[in-house]
Amino acid sequence: MDIEKEIELIKERNHKVEADKAWEISWTRRLFIAAVTYVVAGIWLVWINDSYPWLKAFVPAVGYLLSTFSLPIIKDWWTSRRGE
Repeated sequence: MDIEKEIELIKERNHKVEADKAWEISWTRRLFIAAVTYVVAGIWLVWINDSYPWLKAFVPAVGYLLSTFSLPIIKDWWTSRRGE
């Protein structure tokens, strides 16, 4: 395989890796997961006849969103402890 072809393959792979990373930290992904969490929790709470199911379903959805705020801080701390 010639060097130009190898460089092109590396560029394509890097582009895919960058897109995957952008998706992982995107607000679209976070909000979609929070919405699915809300709906699933709401359905479960309705099914078990809990009071105020749709209000209570906010708890796990908001908890998920709050956890995504802390993850970059934890990641930075963790990587600094590993010496990276």
